Amino acid sequence: MSSIKIRAKRIDDKTQIRMLITHPMETGRNKDPKTNQLIPAHHIQELTLSHNGKVIVNCQMGASISKDPYFAFMLKGGEPGDKIKIEWLDNLANKDSEEHVLK
Repeated sequence: MSSIKIRAKRIDDKTQIRMLITHPMETGRNKDPKTNQLIPAHHIQELTLSHNGKVIVNCQMGASISKDPYFAFMLKGGEPGDKIKIEWLDNLANKDSEEHVLK
Protein backbone atom coordinates (compact mmCIF):
# COMPACT_ATOMS: atom_id res chain seq x y z
CA MET A 1 0.00 0.00 0.00
CA SER A 2 1.31 3.42 -0.92
CA SER A 3 2.11 6.11 1.61
CA ILE A 4 0.65 8.74 -0.77
CA LYS A 5 -3.01 9.68 -1.11
CA ILE A 6 -3.86 11.86 -4.11
CA ARG A 7 -7.03 13.83 -4.83
CA ALA A 8 -7.55 15.93 -7.97
CA LYS A 9 -10.40 18.28 -8.80
CA ARG A 10 -11.11 20.35 -11.92
CA ILE A 11 -11.74 24.02 -11.19
CA ASP A 12 -12.52 26.03 -14.35
CA ASP A 13 -9.50 25.53 -16.65
CA LYS A 14 -7.21 24.35 -13.83
CA THR A 15 -6.75 21.17 -11.82
CA GLN A 16 -6.24 21.24 -8.07
CA ILE A 17 -3.92 18.43 -6.94
CA ARG A 18 -3.85 17.60 -3.23
CA MET A 19 -1.73 14.94 -1.59
CA LEU A 20 -1.17 13.54 1.87
CA ILE A 21 2.01 11.58 2.54
CA THR A 22 2.35 9.28 5.54
CA HIS A 23 5.91 9.83 6.80
CA PRO A 24 7.46 10.42 10.27
CA MET A 25 9.52 13.45 9.17
CA GLU A 26 11.95 13.28 12.12
CA THR A 27 14.44 16.15 12.36
CA GLY A 28 17.11 14.29 14.33
CA ARG A 29 16.74 16.75 17.23
CA ASN A 30 13.91 15.08 19.16
CA LYS A 31 14.59 12.73 22.06
CA ASP A 32 12.87 9.43 22.71
CA PRO A 33 11.16 9.93 26.11
CA LYS A 34 11.80 6.31 27.14
CA THR A 35 15.56 6.18 26.44
CA ASN A 36 16.39 9.91 26.43
CA GLN A 37 18.38 9.27 23.22
CA LEU A 38 18.08 11.35 20.05
CA ILE A 39 15.74 9.93 17.41
CA PRO A 40 17.71 9.65 14.13
CA ALA A 41 16.77 12.02 11.30
CA HIS A 42 14.25 10.57 8.85
CA HIS A 43 12.66 13.03 6.43
CA ILE A 44 11.66 13.43 2.79
CA GLN A 45 14.39 15.14 0.77
CA GLU A 46 12.86 15.23 -2.70
CA LEU A 47 9.27 15.36 -3.93
CA THR A 48 8.47 15.14 -7.64
CA LEU A 49 5.13 15.70 -9.38
CA SER A 50 4.76 14.63 -13.02
CA HIS A 51 1.92 15.26 -15.48
CA ASN A 52 1.74 12.75 -18.36
CA GLY A 53 5.41 11.83 -17.82
CA LYS A 54 6.68 15.44 -17.75
CA VAL A 55 8.10 16.70 -14.44
CA ILE A 56 6.25 19.87 -13.46
CA VAL A 57 7.31 20.22 -9.79
CA ASN A 58 10.56 19.09 -8.16
CA CYS A 59 10.86 20.10 -4.50
CA GLN A 60 14.07 19.84 -2.48
CA MET A 61 12.96 19.65 1.16
CA GLY A 62 14.53 19.55 4.58
CA ALA A 63 13.70 18.31 8.05
CA SER A 64 11.51 21.26 9.08
CA ILE A 65 8.30 19.89 7.52
CA SER A 66 5.74 18.34 9.87
CA LYS A 67 4.86 14.67 10.22
CA ASP A 68 2.49 13.31 7.52
CA PRO A 69 2.87 16.35 5.24
CA TYR A 70 0.05 17.72 3.08
CA PHE A 71 0.78 19.46 -0.22
CA ALA A 72 -1.51 21.15 -2.74
CA PHE A 73 -0.74 22.43 -6.24
CA MET A 74 -2.75 24.09 -9.02
CA LEU A 75 -2.05 22.70 -12.48
CA LYS A 76 -2.90 24.80 -15.50
CA GLY A 77 -5.02 22.58 -17.72
CA GLY A 78 -5.44 18.88 -17.14
CA GLU A 79 -7.96 16.74 -19.00
CA PRO A 80 -9.81 13.55 -18.06
CA GLY A 81 -7.48 10.60 -18.61
CA ASP A 82 -4.28 12.58 -17.88
CA LYS A 83 -1.89 10.88 -15.47
CA ILE A 84 -0.46 12.52 -12.36
CA LYS A 85 2.48 10.79 -10.68
CA ILE A 86 3.89 11.71 -7.26
CA GLU A 87 7.28 10.38 -6.11
CA TRP A 88 9.32 11.01 -2.98
CA LEU A 89 12.79 10.04 -1.75
CA ASP A 90 13.94 10.39 1.87
CA ASN A 91 17.34 10.71 3.55
CA LEU A 92 17.42 6.95 4.30
CA ALA A 93 16.99 6.11 0.57
CA ASN A 94 13.36 5.01 1.08
CA LYS A 95 11.08 5.98 -1.76
CA ASP A 96 7.48 5.68 -2.86
CA SER A 97 5.33 6.71 -5.80
CA GLU A 98 1.66 6.82 -6.68
CA GLU A 99 -0.22 7.49 -9.93
CA HIS A 100 -3.63 9.09 -10.30
CA VAL A 101 -5.73 9.36 -13.47
CA LEU A 102 -7.76 12.58 -13.77
CA LYS A 103 -11.51 12.10 -14.08
